[in-house]
Amino acid sequence: MLFIALTPVVAFAAPYAAYVMDARTGEQLYSQNADTRLHPASLTKMMTLYIAFQAIQRGEITLDSLVTVSSNASSEPPSKLGLKTGQKIKLRYLLRAAAVKSANDAATAIGEAISGSEEAFAVRMNRTAAAMGMTNTTFKNAHGLTQDGHLSTARDMSVLGRHVIYDFPQYYNLFSRRTADAGIAEVRHTNRRFLDSYEGADGIKTGFTNAAGFNLVASAQRGQERIITTVFGGTSTAQRNAKITELMDMGFSRAPSTATLQRPEPPASAPASDPLLVSSNVGPATNGGAGKTVRVSGRVTRSLRPAARPSQAVSAPVQLAVNTDLINSVLAEAVQVAAVAPAAVAPTPAAPEVVTRISTSGGRHWGVNVGRYNSRYEAEKVLLRVALNEMSTLEGAVRRVTQNSRGFDANFMGLTREGADLACRRLQARSQSCFMIGSEG
Repeated sequence: MLFIALTPVVAFAAPYAAYVMDARTGEQLYSQNADTRLHPASLTKMMTLYIAFQAIQRGEITLDSLVTVSSNASSEPPSKLGLKTGQKIKLRYLLRAAAVKSANDAATAIGEAISGSEEAFAVRMNRTAAAMGMTNTTFKNAHGLTQDGHLSTARDMSVLGRHVIYDFPQYYNLFSRRTADAGIAEVRHTNRRFLDSYEGADGIKTGFTNAAGFNLVASAQRGQERIITTVFGGTSTAQRNAKITELMDMGFSRAPSTATLQRPEPPASAPASDPLLVSSNVGPATNGGAGKTVRVSGRVTRSLRPAARPSQAVSAPVQLAVNTDLINSVLAEAVQVAAVAPAAVAPTPAAPEVVTRISTSGGRHWGVNVGRYNSRYEAEKVLLRVALNEMSTLEGAVRRVTQNSRGFDANFMGLTREGADLACRRLQARSQSCFMIGSEG
């Protein structure tokens, strides 16, 4: 009889890496192997969702767009929502499934709906990552399942998490929902243990594959302090959460109690590799769920500036009271800037005046948000400065400060959708954070 000696199978732990960041400033508080390229697993979905939020903001797709599920998406392995080939489902449900349940089929469907194919979407992912400064990241798919060359680092994923928090605050609550309605099923959060156990925890994303180990990018806020902590290569959910807790506590102990918020600059929007060819899985399926292809021109043939307002008077014009102290403060800042770089600043008005703006009727239901601030005065100051710098783009907009539990949102309302998009692109070119708000949010 032949006897064969069998070597026992040994489970090797995935490589470990960690990074702790002060989210307010982007400052490093702790690092271990943070620039080692490793398997990100489902941390990848942060980028998938980020690009989806970006596409919504740019009007490429809406939350209520019906996405036709391809056979490629429906055949993704678990974790999954359970999508069927040819099924139509609203984008909002796919976003919830990807963020809360970490569903691979939902992530692939999102990528295909926006870019037409998983490969084209990966191109956009990589361009966006490069624009964010994620210098050691390469994406090959939208879900994060192990694929040769699909790699990232603890530092890069922390950078991505920070962009998710500050670039799209209106969607960030997705990452802390314990459960969510995903259309065809109620889904439960993959990170609810940590969210429930750590004070101030409000996101962001888990990830696991055999090659990656147990990964997590976590964020927590206590008072004015916010810490982002990333761990790659945990040996179990419990061990990973314990390590995140340890590092998060370290972060809060090292971070200053007060710091000036320095929001990251949003990356320039990155279209598919061929800007003249836009493919989409939105709408009826053909050939077993493949997307339709639409040829569009990438050349600008007319100004994107909104059409001039009608000359006739609009009922009930809005009279804005002028805070002269505020205006004088902003104008003084403008003078100081002009002394350094006069060509970069618009001419200063001779004197402040009362501004009359039309109401937001007549289809002008869109607006832009230019940041969240700690006081109403600070928000008003930013609104006035931005208005002075972009008089033509924001013509007809109403300055509005909205208070919520997290601060004071500085908004310009009463724009057309086209005008809001143009305003954001011009403001982002000036390194001013901006996102569109309107009827589709």
